[in-house]
Amino acid sequence: MTAPTPAAGAAAPNLTGKRRVAFASYVEENYLPGFLALLRSLALSNPGVCEDFVVLYDDLRPSSVAAIRRLHPRIVLRRVDDTRYEDFVKGDPENYLIRKAYFILDVFRIRDYDTVITLDTDMVVLGDISELLTLRHGLAAVPQFFHGQHKLNSGLLVIQREYLTDAFCARLDETGRSGRYELDKHDQGILNAVLDGDFVRLDPRFNFVKRRLSGDRPVPDDVAVLHFTGRHKPWNGGEEGYTLAEEAWQRHTMSESALAAAYMSQPGTKHPDLLLHFGRQHVERTGDVAAARQVASACVATGRYQEAVDILGGITLPARAAWPHEVLGTALMALSRYEEAEAHLLLATAGPKNAARSYGRLAQLAWTLNDDAAAHRHAAAGLAVEPVSRMCRILHERTRPDTGADEPAAEPSGRLSHVAFYMDRQGNAGDKLLPESVRLCFDGDTGPARWHSQHAHRFFDEAALDRVNAGRGLVVGGGGLFIPDTAPNGNSAWQWNVPDRNLERITVPLAVFAVGYNAFDGQSYRRERFTESLRLLVEKSAFFGLRNSGSVQRVRDLLPAGLRDRVLYQPCPTTVTRQLVPDWQDPAGRADTILLNCAYDRAGLRFGHDYGHFLDEMAKAVRALGEHAEVRCVAHALEDERIAFDLRREHGISLPVVPMYDWDGDAIRAEYARTRLVIGMRGHAGMIPFGCGTPIISLVSHPKMAYFLADIERPEWGVSVHERDLGALLTERALGILDDHATVVADVHGRQDLLWKVTQDNMAELRKTFGEAPA
Repeated sequence: MTAPTPAAGAAAPNLTGKRRVAFASYVEENYLPGFLALLRSLALSNPGVCEDFVVLYDDLRPSSVAAIRRLHPRIVLRRVDDTRYEDFVKGDPENYLIRKAYFILDVFRIRDYDTVITLDTDMVVLGDISELLTLRHGLAAVPQFFHGQHKLNSGLLVIQREYLTDAFCARLDETGRSGRYELDKHDQGILNAVLDGDFVRLDPRFNFVKRRLSGDRPVPDDVAVLHFTGRHKPWNGGEEGYTLAEEAWQRHTMSESALAAAYMSQPGTKHPDLLLHFGRQHVERTGDVAAARQVASACVATGRYQEAVDILGGITLPARAAWPHEVLGTALMALSRYEEAEAHLLLATAGPKNAARSYGRLAQLAWTLNDDAAAHRHAAAGLAVEPVSRMCRILHERTRPDTGADEPAAEPSGRLSHVAFYMDRQGNAGDKLLPESVRLCFDGDTGPARWHSQHAHRFFDEAALDRVNAGRGLVVGGGGLFIPDTAPNGNSAWQWNVPDRNLERITVPLAVFAVGYNAFDGQSYRRERFTESLRLLVEKSAFFGLRNSGSVQRVRDLLPAGLRDRVLYQPCPTTVTRQLVPDWQDPAGRADTILLNCAYDRAGLRFGHDYGHFLDEMAKAVRALGEHAEVRCVAHALEDERIAFDLRREHGISLPVVPMYDWDGDAIRAEYARTRLVIGMRGHAGMIPFGCGTPIISLVSHPKMAYFLADIERPEWGVSVHERDLGALLTERALGILDDHATVVADVHGRQDLLWKVTQDNMAELRKTFGEAPA
């Protein structure tokens, strides 16, 4: 099971099935004013929506392209073939309406997206269009108001993947050349001829044609998209009888500075890309502290910590303005500029609304710097302000004077040091098991007599270095430590907070063991710092094993050629639990249960626009599977209980909750071993039950799930959370497993044997590296 070496610079595939959505318009110079108004209206009416916007064009000046880019951060330019439709133009190549009608058909030649939403350049968006982003089936449009329900009105189309094909384009071209359509309707004529009424009907508010407002009727409040059909456009003089409609368009002809100010004043959630796009220029121009805090918060949320510091550091922050100081302090912490961070966080505690969170950050900072006493004081101060602060409660408990003193008087030279993520009580159940599982690969004794614990998130200072070098070796792992936004730091840009200078001074053998490259689709690292730390880590390591072949490929791709072969495959030890746990016994019988786990951390990266669809489909599956076994919600973390709340609220389905975040390792393993099937979204909601010999189906929302299933050569044990027919497919696969349960259990055991063989081979080498532990 050797991972292949990827080509340098190879892009990671879309392993989760996450839908890629884009807007598209055909833009020509004469209609540029309309398109710019459309972009402004889209940002102001839907401040939380920012997808790629494909601009189809055949003749745009560079200044026009620059004007377009200033209004949207994700413009994708695509030149159309201006000769393809020469025969269709009928000798009138200057007629823009005809040219546009044919060129917009090039949207069906787009192959980079799963859903494309077309918007005409004579439209303005006035209301919420998020419903369009959730559509999953067919080709959707508003029926023609003046020609009956059989025909669609062009301008706004929601096109799904099955129409973005060469075959459908060939049908459009053949129909266009044949002339078997209404000549005066152009693109809708061709589409109507091909579709023959077979399209999904949208509410008229999504393509509300201007003619419905003749006689100066007001625009109805529920109109989401207003379409200025006809030859008379608001930017070239307009048309009598449509004053109120054209006023709606004129509201979106503001300057760029006015647009930025208007966007920043919008209520509700704003998309980080739009917030950065408009907010940075607004802050630079005005020095607005509230706006700077919004923009910096978006930077922090997307891992752009230096940008956050630059934005807030570029203006004067009033000492009493607590919130921006809290954001700046958080960003400075993430860059490991700890003294500056502490100063700003102390200022932030002066604000009543921010005090508890700021004290929590201060406690986290002090704990990171190995000062438990200071961390305990800050956490206590935070709890005095807000007794229910979870962050302060965790750190207050973690740094109690009577905790953490488990280091024995044993000779340190006989111990291995272990850098890992050590989970608190009520923390993630999977992460609780990881350190013990790693240690079981090396030694049946996982306690402090054999192991020195070094939390990955604590600064690896001189004292930590000395303790490690006093032992016989250092193990780093397991778990997804290569991730940019869990306990970010500027020393390594991954979870182990180790500066290069101290990493270089480690003198004992170092093994990286079963670590995962844990970036979500669409998530990135501060590449330069991470890559430098990674290169040094590989150079220093006597063994460098990653927990799936996908991680091996991604990390090899970041390394110089001479280091790539040193990156090996080492499965997560939780996947071979049956082989590791002393005196393990497979269950004599199993409970008639199915355990369901769903994860909600980084929900936007997991679900995109599809959470409503996912919940509806899960309701179908839970109802169907409930007829065959009791379905229970298994929560690895507190937020995992949300699936039970949402199913109850939206669908009237009640699931008992299994709170694994409160359990110890033995209880977690026992529960997973005695159930019949686990349907899990978290990585360890698949790997732990698999390691216990229990069949699994993974709800794939992260590449690591697909990586694991590929390694065990069972991709059919995974279903994307974005799958159109998720409920039916999940039910079918689950019932197939239940109906042939003994065979599937045997298959799980067989797959596990392959992983165990890899682990045994690796451990044979590691025992040579570290030597045998003294008795």
